[in-house]
Amino acid sequence: MNWNQIEGNWEQFKGKVQSQWGKLTDDDLDVIKGKRKELAGKLQARYGKAQEEAEKDIDSWLSRH
Repeated sequence: MNWNQIEGNWEQFKGKVQSQWGKLTDDDLDVIKGKRKELAGKLQARYGKAQEEAEKDIDSWLSRH
């Protein structure tokens, strides 16, 4: 699956994203709106991750979905 599919079907993926990263709030998910860069930024803020680490986490999650 590629990120365009995630972005296009964001409403369906929000629950899966929140299951993976439980510190993300519903408001965070509304702000993200399927945008990968926004997700990475929220992961950095909520989990104290570096940008590179957040991107790796997203890639890992994406490879499983």
